[in-house]
Amino acid sequence: MSEHSVNIIMIEDDEGHARLIEKNIRRAGIANAIRHFVDGTTALDYLFHAPDGPANNGPALILLDLNLPDMSGIDILGKIKADPRLKRTPVVVLTTTDDKQEIQRCYDLGANVYITKPVNYENFARAIQQLGLFLSVIQVPEVGDDA
Repeated sequence: MSEHSVNIIMIEDDEGHARLIEKNIRRAGIANAIRHFVDGTTALDYLFHAPDGPANNGPALILLDLNLPDMSGIDILGKIKADPRLKRTPVVVLTTTDDKQEIQRCYDLGANVYITKPVNYENFARAIQQLGLFLSVIQVPEVGDDA
């Protein structure tokens, strides 16, 4: 599998956070395509129905904010992990919430990594750069039988 075949799907409604995440992923040397969605409805539509979406087109990595304008990221996580085509897709939860029960719920639903967004810019940038390094070594499983 070539590294560039893995699309990064970012579901993040805060444009400032989205730019910061992308900038620091690039800074860590990750060149993979990043698809950005600002709400859960369009993100789910892409994930499940788009011809180039992961349900139809193979490996992806999802960066998921929990606090979205139209639905909870926890609901999105549940839908992703309940679908046989997407259940192996790695999901990194990026959120300002450090509520222990919410963290536990995300892991119970199948989140792979839970990162609390630090309010401090430097800490956030550092966390995302570390995420970028993580993304550069992670092995993403193939989806379906067409591998």
